[in-house]
This record gives sequence, C-alpha cells and structure tokens, in this order.
Amino acid sequence: MFAITADQIDSRHGPDLADHALALLGRIGGDRLALPADRTAGDEVQAITADPRAALELILELARTGDWSIGLGVGDIRTPLPADTRAATGPALIAARDAVEAAKKRPSHAAVAGPGIRPSADTLQATLELLLQLRERRSAEGWELYDLVESGLTQADAAAELGITPQAASKRAIAAGIRLDTAARDALTSLLSLADESIGTEGAA
Repeated sequence: MFAITADQIDSRHGPDLADHALALLGRIGGDRLALPADRTAGDEVQAITADPRAALELILELARTGDWSIGLGVGDIRTPLPADTRAATGPALIAARDAVEAAKKRPSHAAVAGPGIRPSADTLQATLELLLQLRERRSAEGWELYDLVESGLTQADAAAELGITPQAASKRAIAAGIRLDTAARDALTSLLSLADESIGTEGAA
C-alpha cells in the first residue's frame, strides 16, 4: 500500500490550502483511493491507495502546485480499514510521516520511505527527483501543451487548439520533455509496484 502525507509549505504566512489539496486528491485519486483523502492535523493532508499509478499521480499533482512538502510511505496498512484516513495505522503511514519530514529538507519537497522494500526507498527517491526536476524546468507553454496531450488530444490536435503549427508543437514537446515524462512515469510506476510487491517478502523461504 501507499500512503501520501503532505504538509503545507510556509503555512504560517499564507492561507490554509488543505481544502484545495483534498479536492485535488479526490479528483485525481477518485475510486482508486482506499479511503477519502483526509485532513490529519492542521494544514496536513493524507491519502491511501493500493494503486502505484494513483500514488505517483497524487504526488506529481501536489508537487506541481509548489505548495506542499510530500512524503510517500510504502508498506502495509492495518486492516480492516477504519472509516477515516486519519484513523488508519500501519508501517506505510509511519513511513509517510518520516518521508514528509525528510521532504521539508529537500529542494524537491518530496521524499520516499519504506524500510526493507525492493527497489529501495533511495532508488525510488532518486527516480522521483529526476522526474520532478524535469517538470520544474518546464515552461508555462510546455505545460499548456502537456495538459492538452494528457487530456487525450493528439499532438497535432493540440497544436491546432493552441493555434501553432505541428512543427512548433513538436519543438515545444521536446523542450518540455513530454515523451520523457511519460516514459519516466511508466518506469516509476513499475518500480513502485515492485516495491509494494516486496513488502513482507524479505527473508521468506
């Protein structure tokens, strides 16, 4: 399982954004969330999912806002699940707590934790940070094209929507690393899936 804990950056000097984050987590996670995303303490929010793709999407969308330190914990969640996310317990949530504290000290404001998982948390961390660095360097125009392509449009249709030539769209896509972004997300999803599958297998006969 995957637990995501996010703590608002510099919340003392800005508005409380927890409700916006909860709406974002609910919209992105949908029925892939094990329980509805929840405010756990103050301006901190949390979500739980068994879906590695959903976990990654939640992290990336929170990171895109620039408003959150984000911790991903990989591990078990105690069952049966409670009615509310904030009442859930288990190693994944402990790891997410450790990760969000580590995230506050990282330039990417994101961290991964999960004792004993394979691939290791360090491997997942490095791969995630490379993807986040790619996205951080993307221009507003690059994001505009990315969002259209992610909505299901072909690059040619996106070019027409933006009023630019297909050649200009191709150059913008290369500069924005759109294909690399897709490949990196697929690779990281696979690594997260392997890490989840490794839980509890260490030392098994």
